[in-house]
Amino acid sequence: MARDYMKPRGHIFRRKKKQLNRSMAGNLSLFIFMGICGVFMALPLVLIVSNAFKPLDELFRYPPMLFPRNPRLDNFSDLLVLMSNSWVPFSRYIINTLIIVGGGTVGHVVVASLAAYPLAKHDFPGKNMIFRMVVLSLMFSWQVTQIPNYLIISKLKINNTYLALILPAFAFGLGLYLMKQFMEQIPNSLIESARLDGASEYKIYWSIIMPNVKPAWLTLAVLQFQQMWGNTGSQYLRSEELKPLQFALQQIVNGGPARQGAAAVVTLLIAAVPAIFFIVCQSSIIETMTTSGMKE
Repeated sequence: MARDYMKPRGHIFRRKKKQLNRSMAGNLSLFIFMGICGVFMALPLVLIVSNAFKPLDELFRYPPMLFPRNPRLDNFSDLLVLMSNSWVPFSRYIINTLIIVGGGTVGHVVVASLAAYPLAKHDFPGKNMIFRMVVLSLMFSWQVTQIPNYLIISKLKINNTYLALILPAFAFGLGLYLMKQFMEQIPNSLIESARLDGASEYKIYWSIIMPNVKPAWLTLAVLQFQQMWGNTGSQYLRSEELKPLQFALQQIVNGGPARQGAAAVVTLLIAAVPAIFFIVCQSSIIETMTTSGMKE
């Protein structure tokens, strides 16, 4: 029979709903303001979708039209022709992408959560210094660490392999920071009761910590998925058979004016995959953003 402490306690992240005292006019004004902001934010997405159905003459028209006058599917057929004529089978690009994106995303969530658990719930010498180093690493952009990363990967002799893209994803400092901050909100009494019942540290991590920080690691998965999806791998991968789908799509985009129709479809595909992944995990991400403190 499962212990009570092993049950996910999603309710510990919920806050009491505050009663807001706003007039009808205030609610209407807020609704109109949010609607206007939503329309402006949706315009780029609408333009990306509509461009995929525009013929070439409408794509080059200035000023650009928001909706196509003569919508067609020629751009999709052109993209399929380019894919079929690829030197490397297009299915190979898809398999490479699944390995790189899946390995980098899952691996980072596991490594970040395993590293965050002792930082959040254990005391050991140098704990605060380690966390300060993690926070300090967030201040540097990827361009600053690009050369050191390349030198490390070269020393490890994993250039031109999947690991050259997957291993650096494990060291994304934002994930460790996010997981630690969420794990600190779990009551220590919950963990102590599990230890008194004889639960090991691995059992506590897997059965108590991870279910209770599900919004955090789902948000982290979305952020890491987006970063890995946009990686072309051109810096570390030389073999065409190892490159991800993003690289092949970028080559189509750079094919000149004649390929702008197929490039519009490519832009739609690049934007659609992360958007779909976000929609699937949307509720947990919103819960992460709205969660404040939690008291024992």
